[in-house]
Amino acid sequence: MPTPSRNGEGTIAVLDVGKTNVKLNAVTADGIVLETLSIANPVLPGPPWRHHDLGAIGDWVFSCLGQLARRHPISTFVASGHGSGGVLVGDDPKRGDGAALPMIDYEQPLPEAIKAGYAPLPGSFFDRGSATMHAATHQARQLYWMQECEPEAFSRARWYLGLPQYWAWRLSGVATSEASLLGAQSHLWNVAERHFAPIVEARGWGRLMPPFTDAWQNLGQVRADLARRHGLPQELRILAGAHDSSLNHYRYFAAGLREFTVISTGTWIVGFSGQTPLDRLDEDRGMTLNSDVFGNPLGGVLTMGGREFSLVAGPGQPSEPVPEQTVRRLIARKTMVLPSFGDDNGLFPGSAGRGRVTGPKPATSMERKALALLYCALLTAECVEALGAGPLVVLDGSFLRDPLYARLVAATLPGRQVRFNLNAYGVASGAALLAAQHSRTRPASLSLAEVADLASLTAEISDYAAEWRARARQQAEPVFH
Repeated sequence: MPTPSRNGEGTIAVLDVGKTNVKLNAVTADGIVLETLSIANPVLPGPPWRHHDLGAIGDWVFSCLGQLARRHPISTFVASGHGSGGVLVGDDPKRGDGAALPMIDYEQPLPEAIKAGYAPLPGSFFDRGSATMHAATHQARQLYWMQECEPEAFSRARWYLGLPQYWAWRLSGVATSEASLLGAQSHLWNVAERHFAPIVEARGWGRLMPPFTDAWQNLGQVRADLARRHGLPQELRILAGAHDSSLNHYRYFAAGLREFTVISTGTWIVGFSGQTPLDRLDEDRGMTLNSDVFGNPLGGVLTMGGREFSLVAGPGQPSEPVPEQTVRRLIARKTMVLPSFGDDNGLFPGSAGRGRVTGPKPATSMERKALALLYCALLTAECVEALGAGPLVVLDGSFLRDPLYARLVAATLPGRQVRFNLNAYGVASGAALLAAQHSRTRPASLSLAEVADLASLTAEISDYAAEWRARARQQAEPVFH
């Protein structure tokens, strides 16, 4: 059995709820992941709408938590979750999955009446924290849908909880709100002014919002019935939890970094900087206003880079890393990907659905993969330039599986210090580090790698990147597919 962490916090169970997968991790209080269990995040069809199977997830979470507790000295549970979902619950976490209405899958299209009815309601940019995005994204829009279509069930609900706080409530019975989750483009919380957005009062939702607590707040011990049924430690403490990307940012803050920009890659390229001036944020360029775990504003930027990578690379992409020479060949030929291949504009207004390849077409599957990697490196650099603040840029996430990605990003940002973190568990580490927020006496350990051998690559990519940026921003004639 692993030894408890040096600071005496024991081992932390971290639940990480993503859109596609749910992970349960055993993590030391120093942020080292010891074990990870994973399951697909199941979605069920309507009625009343496509929704997540909270019952099945709950059975898995509680069972696996018991398994981890038998293999590790689990002392604490904390959840993280994406910002595009929450759960409207009743007053009893013991009753089924606790939900008053099923949790909406945010990727499903909205009914036209809901889309039109919501459009004039969400207020200013600071009230929203982002442009109004696609499908059923935004918690306020989901609440509006529930209230309009299921008014009786809605009227009987007791609380509206963000995903991390829902799981904290299921385990502890204590309902709470938390700033970083509500500050993740929910359209419910004005981060800049630290108050609820006007839509909350206008729609009578204030009664659904429990009191705020800090992400690291101990809500109490696990429910006794759950502890007995699943073999959990009776003294297991439950923390409030936080937004996944904000926890990844906190991971670097806890390690002592200040004035940095972090870019995380996966389905989305997500950038955060605490130094970006609020008047620099441009919702038409995919920029957002988020909250860190302390409730402070985080300038953000979002673009669906991982999804676009898959569309550009195409099916059957090779598993081997992209050779540098292949990218150099594409640059020399001026083969370019111009945005955007998804249904979201990202950084380039008006580009949704107009993505295309210009110049000589890639001839092999490796060239397609190389072109996708080059394109996403350029998107990453554009995210950094949009945020604008600070010389230090930290890269993490799935794109770093290809060693060339960090070099391409650094080559397009010659005036920045680009470092990268190969640890793929930033959210889990950040969540676990919450447990020692009050007791930490030294920075959390962190290993960042430097990018080497850039001179020749920087010289080759400089003109290419400048031309790509100009053409991407110009957004010439529509392209018909």
